[in-house]
Amino acid sequence: MSRASPPDCWPPWPPPPPSPPRPASPKLNRLRAEGAGPALWVVRDADSTVYLFGTVHVLRPGTAWGSDKVDAAFASASDIWVEIADQDDQAVVMPVIQQHGVDPSRPLSSILSAADFAAFDKVAQANGASGAALDAYRPWLAAFMISMSGPTNAGYRSEAGVDKTLMDRARAQGKALHGFETADIQVRLIAGMSEEAQVAYLNNYVRNADGIVANLDEAVAAWLKGDAAETGRLNRVNTRDIHEDIHRAALVVRNADWTSQIETMMQGSGTAFVAVGAAHLMDQDSVIDMLRTKGFVVERL
Repeated sequence: MSRASPPDCWPPWPPPPPSPPRPASPKLNRLRAEGAGPALWVVRDADSTVYLFGTVHVLRPGTAWGSDKVDAAFASASDIWVEIADQDDQAVVMPVIQQHGVDPSRPLSSILSAADFAAFDKVAQANGASGAALDAYRPWLAAFMISMSGPTNAGYRSEAGVDKTLMDRARAQGKALHGFETADIQVRLIAGMSEEAQVAYLNNYVRNADGIVANLDEAVAAWLKGDAAETGRLNRVNTRDIHEDIHRAALVVRNADWTSQIETMMQGSGTAFVAVGAAHLMDQDSVIDMLRTKGFVVERL
């Protein structure tokens, strides 16, 4: 049986309303994970070091994921790289989602079968919306809405996620914060998936709505233990196992671009810390796989 949870290859779209700024604190996110904690890798040459850390975009507040190795790597870096540097800025993100995620000329009710639309409406109503209210959404955006509703109701928050925490820390410490891509690039890739893939993506979340939170809990547990193989497998359940187009848009195209950017970093000097969704480092066709194919030695710490 397929189970669904939000994959760790895309930030939660649309983002929740912004939270008040959190004060900088030397104790920011110092809760320690049990054991070695989430996986961390490094690529080095004579004058360049790039740390690679796989993140979970949404977590329950108070989740203990910190470790001395991640803190030391982060502290040593002058530059912090994330998927999208302004992903928490609704003024930037929301117009892009509106442009590529809403299409009243092709409503969901005209794309989905009657049975599938009825099932979607039932799940939407259980989460405070309705099929009619979301009818103008493109299937990918409707899927994102369904995938995030359950976790949000269960206490998962993007502001408690690793990406937001590390971005806040970088800003508080005056580190240079960079994005591998823009919101427009990312959303265009998602919206550019075939309609067949988008419908399959939406139907997967609708049919497995009752298991979304449990699957996310399982994925977070695997990530906290540093189980890269299991984290990748659980992501794949909601991407490649549904449709190859999803895997390509979520990981292959983006990972290839990011690998090229990391290769450019390695041609320079200094230390950088990369924090991107865990699937980009732990699933098939990962950044780590691509770096190794290019001849880099990637070491797990």
